Amino acid sequence: MSAEQTPTDLRYTEAHEWVRSLDSGRVRVGITDHAQSQLGDVVFVQLPAVGDTFAAGDALGEVESTKSVSDIYAPVGGTVVEVNGALEGTPELINSSAYEEGWLVEIEPAGDAAEAVSALLDAAGYRELVAGS
Repeated sequence: MSAEQTPTDLRYTEAHEWVRSLDSGRVRVGITDHAQSQLGDVVFVQLPAVGDTFAAGDALGEVESTKSVSDIYAPVGGTVVEVNGALEGTPELINSSAYEEGWLVEIEPAGDAAEAVSALLDAAGYRELVAGS
């Protein structure tokens, strides 16, 4: 997996979600380029509602592709404050722009967001995880 497919400014989960810390203290969440390539063509995304709360590791939605349906897990605990409405009509953005236009939700973390995010895998750790699978 190349560095371009695993941006170094993000953190990653073992379940193939990525997390971008935003200046507002929120985090933006999506699925990795590796995950979308394994799924194939994404045809539907089920996202939570704004205001829904999750603990880290809870299923917060689903991604349906031509191959399968996969759960999306909350990488940090908190409250959903924004969902990517563009995915409703164009879920394939996850395939074409996993790290930019294909993001899923923004979460207002509960507790210390920096600590929760720093506990996730860095890009090198995620590349190692994928290489070993």
